[in-house]
Amino acid sequence: MKKLIIVLCVILSFTSLNAQDTYTVNGETLELKTEVNGKLDLLWNIIEGKYRYFVRTSDATITELVNTKNAQNKYQEEYKTTLENLTKNSNLSTKKLNLTLYSLKGFIDDYNGSVDVNYQSSVTKSVVKLRLAGFGGVTNNPFVKNPDNKKVAQFGIELEVQESNINSRHAIFLQLKHVTESDFGKYSTTEVGLGYRFRIVNTKAFSLYANMKFATVNFSKSTINYFNESDVLITEDLSEAAFDVPFIFGVGADIRITKNSFITLGFNELFALLIDNQGNFPTDFTIGYKFNL
Repeated sequence: MKKLIIVLCVILSFTSLNAQDTYTVNGETLELKTEVNGKLDLLWNIIEGKYRYFVRTSDATITELVNTKNAQNKYQEEYKTTLENLTKNSNLSTKKLNLTLYSLKGFIDDYNGSVDVNYQSSVTKSVVKLRLAGFGGVTNNPFVKNPDNKKVAQFGIELEVQESNINSRHAIFLQLKHVTESDFGKYSTTEVGLGYRFRIVNTKAFSLYANMKFATVNFSKSTINYFNESDVLITEDLSEAAFDVPFIFGVGADIRITKNSFITLGFNELFALLIDNQGNFPTDFTIGYKFNL
């Protein structure tokens, strides 16, 4: 076991050493990692607990990117001036550039790509795609007592967030829906729900998916009637807000009708892991219109 630990330590140390090189910058000897390699290189490391960033030009000149304060304790943002001078032959702006690894990496990668057609980016950029939907339908509120299994109208909106990659099967959605008042108990509710969506079938023209709503907040109103001990009919109006983690499952489909829009269908509230069905087969159908933002 001790031999295995020693071998692992040696391998990790060797890997770490290979990941960085020694440079002399303004008389200071530094171990730096290469984050971006192109016409303009980005070097960096954590030195004495401080992040330090450097750029290296094609003639091997290394310049540190700094952001010092003046006598009025205001940041000078010298790193922006340095990069503006080094990237004059591009249309890139440093206005929103931050002195962070993520921000510098993206900026220098964009510059290298703009001045070298053969440059191969090593930066993975995760871009999200937003879709907004409006929908309406009917429901029998399968998780609410409904002795006569009556159906009522529902409507709402939904924001879906997914990776822009067309092959991505995963999405998160935020949904706001309102279920109109019913005769059974004079019940109505407005729900905010957060959920996860997995596309089982995912083509350009059609997708079939499963939904799981894992968090909900319901603002509900109901009217109940009962007889008290004196046989007097009492009518009571109730309003409540409730947070649940129900894990409600359903299925749905998107049918593309234009480049940026879809007809969306839903068969919702089939079952839940942490709340009980009240005895009726779930009848919760919606149809809507969804479009890319």
